Amino acid sequence: MDLKLEVVVLPVSDVDRAKAFYEKAGFRLDVDYAADDSYRVVHLTPPGSQCSILFGTGVTTAAPGSVRGLHLIVSDIETAHAELVERGIEMGEIFHDAGGVFHRGTEEGRVSGPHPQRASYSSFTSFSDPDGNEWVLQEVTTRLPGR
Repeated sequence: MDLKLEVVVLPVSDVDRAKAFYEKAGFRLDVDYAADDSYRVVHLTPPGSQCSILFGTGVTTAAPGSVRGLHLIVSDIETAHAELVERGIEMGEIFHDAGGVFHRGTEEGRVSGPHPQRASYSSFTSFSDPDGNEWVLQEVTTRLPGR
């Protein structure tokens, strides 16, 4: 049985502001549908991704900005960081974890700059949407076995 993650619901407070932000970040608009004033769905897909995001009015009861640690995988962390900055997205610094692979959900153990050997899964940067939903970019150049 395949289990494919294809949509992540994001809680936002202003649908039009969120839509403009994600389009500025390069996400493709797939759907913007409003049944009435109480129900609107906006569906966008990050470039190169099989998984999309969905937000709107009447689609979740979660608090706006409460999603943390969504990962977008990139092949070159420095190029991705620069492109998002060029698009007007406020980015955090590029960092790696002192312990090696992956990172903590806090700033504990963070070291400025990409991983010295540019090891896959080891370099990160982040940004947040206008509500504070957090995204992490992770550099992956070679997949671990079985991935």
